[in-house]
Amino acid sequence: MFQVENYLSATFKVLFYTFNLTTLKKLTFVFLCLTFLSYGQEAPAFRKEVMAIQKKYDSLWDSSKETIVFTGSSSIRMWKNLEAMFPDHQIINSGFGGSQSSDLYRYHNELILQYNPKKVFIYEGDNDIASKKRTKDIIATTRQIIDKIREKDNGTQVVIIAAKPSIARWHLKRKYKRLNRQFKQLCKKDTSLEFANVWDVMMDGKQLRKDIFLNDGLHMNYKGYNLWYLAIEPFMN
Repeated sequence: MFQVENYLSATFKVLFYTFNLTTLKKLTFVFLCLTFLSYGQEAPAFRKEVMAIQKKYDSLWDSSKETIVFTGSSSIRMWKNLEAMFPDHQIINSGFGGSQSSDLYRYHNELILQYNPKKVFIYEGDNDIASKKRTKDIIATTRQIIDKIREKDNGTQVVIIAAKPSIARWHLKRKYKRLNRQFKQLCKKDTSLEFANVWDVMMDGKQLRKDIFLNDGLHMNYKGYNLWYLAIEPFMN
C-alpha cells in the first residue's frame, strides 16, 4: 500500500510539474505575442499617415518650385486652408496628428527633407508636454531635427512655432511657457532660426480666448488659424 501511495504521489508530481511547465510556456508565448502586437500597432499608425501624406504630394508637389514645409502635430495637420492663406508659395502640409518631437525626428526624411524646402515651420512640443516629457528632452530632439535639416541644406531656414495655449491643457500653461522660453532662447543663440510666437496672439491680456477653439477645447477653429496667420505671415518672405 505504501509503495502504491509513493507511486501515485510521484506520478502526481510529474503531472503537476508538466502541466505547470506547459501552462507557463503557453502564457509566456501569449504575453510575447500581445507585447509584439501592442508595439506593432503603435508605429504603423504613423507610418500609414506618413505614407498617405507622401502619396498626396506625389502628384501635387512641383520639384522645380521653391517649397515651404509646415510640419508637426495636429495643429498643423488641421490647418485646412493653409495653402489658400499663402497662395504665392508652394506649401507642403506634412502635419500628422498626435505626433511628438521624437516622431517628427523619426520621419524627418519623409516629411521634410524629401521636398528640399527653402523654409521649414515646425510645430512640436504640445503633445510632448501633455505626455510629461521634460523640456530639455524636447529641446534636444528639436536640435536633432534642425541638425538633420542643415545636413541636407545648410541654407534652409527654420521657424519654430511656439507651443499654443488651449482650454483643454490650460493646467499645463506654466510648462508650455517654460518650453516657449527655451524655444526662444534656442533661436536667439542661432540667428538662422526664427521663433513664431502664436501664444500671445491667442491671448486676450492674461486670459485665453475661448472663441477660437473647437468643442474639444484643444484644436482651433478658423478664428484660431486667422490669429496664427498674423503670427506666421511675417516669416513667409
